[in-house]
Amino acid sequence: MPSRLSILIAGLCLVPGFLSAGDWPQWRGPARDGKSADTGLLEKWPEGGPPLVWRAEGLGLGYSSVAVTDGKVFTLGDVKDDELLFAISDADGKTLWKYRVGPANKGSHGGSRSTPTVDGKRVYALGSDGDLVSLSATDGREIWRLSIVETFGAEMMVAGGKHNWRFSESPLIDGGKLIVTPGTRSAALVALNKQNGKEIWRTEIPELGERGVDGTGYASAVVSEGAGVRQYVQLIGRGLIGVEASTGKFLWGYNRIANHVANVPTPLIDGDYVFASTGYGSGAGLLRLRKDGDGVAADEIYFVAGDTMQNHHGGMVLHNGVVYSGTGHQKGFPLALEMKSGEVKWGPIRNAGKNSAAVSFADGRLYFRYENGLMMLIEASSREYREAGSFMIPDVKSQSWSAPVISGGRLYLKEQDHMLCYDLRIQPKGP
Repeated sequence: MPSRLSILIAGLCLVPGFLSAGDWPQWRGPARDGKSADTGLLEKWPEGGPPLVWRAEGLGLGYSSVAVTDGKVFTLGDVKDDELLFAISDADGKTLWKYRVGPANKGSHGGSRSTPTVDGKRVYALGSDGDLVSLSATDGREIWRLSIVETFGAEMMVAGGKHNWRFSESPLIDGGKLIVTPGTRSAALVALNKQNGKEIWRTEIPELGERGVDGTGYASAVVSEGAGVRQYVQLIGRGLIGVEASTGKFLWGYNRIANHVANVPTPLIDGDYVFASTGYGSGAGLLRLRKDGDGVAADEIYFVAGDTMQNHHGGMVLHNGVVYSGTGHQKGFPLALEMKSGEVKWGPIRNAGKNSAAVSFADGRLYFRYENGLMMLIEASSREYREAGSFMIPDVKSQSWSAPVISGGRLYLKEQDHMLCYDLRIQPKGP
């Protein structure tokens, strides 16, 4: 069993660079679990929502979320024919610099997909066409770039005979490695030297099963120390896989969770456990990892069908042993499910939100963002469903899908071409 010190060190390695309290440097936050460490936030929202701090314009189309660190906010967006990475000031929302990552995505539900990853003085991003870049976070100067399509033959899982929604993964930084998912049998995952983009290893995977389709999915890799082995867990076209962090060795696969259209939600990690869910009628399952000779085995603890839980996209949060998410195909009905048992504690709830919901967590509350632009604050309680406020995001003209971010007492919402920053802090009472 790993020591407490080794687990602490491993956890710190997952968090990019040297962070200040409240930083959100990558997809789904410091630990990629959708949770902010912020406290002292509004327990209920006033009518109309929290106070608006600033609004930024001209940030391009798409569904990229944001990374926040060192006084800067990073995001991706498509402007005319180009996909651009933006750095804006956290003080006033003004653009500090922008950089062309690759061509714009003009396919179905076009626009950007990935969220930038900030690691110290560098920022990394994967464009929807497979262009991977490393830039100076200070001024946007290019350090290195490569195409995961040209270099590794990367391919998306194919739905209906075509690559519908393009590359969506947010790169993972783990120590000196950058992890990305080409999704092929010969290079399911690859590790690159984050300093220069040179290959460290690539993962060859076997046939995982009949469910799903070949290629990479729309999720992003997370780190697990399950069974005492540091590994990367990722959801690809054929289901979940575990890959040894040090060597890239394939450890285990789980095909049952895969669907044949789009495998989207990032898995949840809790010690030896891995929880995953997908949409299109699939369902949700819990695995327990155990040592198996010189490898790792993944045992299914339970599987629940899609009519009990299916997270289409928008993600899930684990808090005090309970998984909170939206459930239903193209639905975001709030649901609370006890992770270890699979017991539904409450839900699904038909509230005022419409269609899919992206979910984040801070200070004991859930931040549900619905496709129609409704933001809802919901208590993260397994006892009952309780709302604590809502407001409509202004000027919603397309699907409002970008994951909400809570960092430094603020709520950041990328809404296609603009971004909104709200103050979530409880203000001190006057004399």
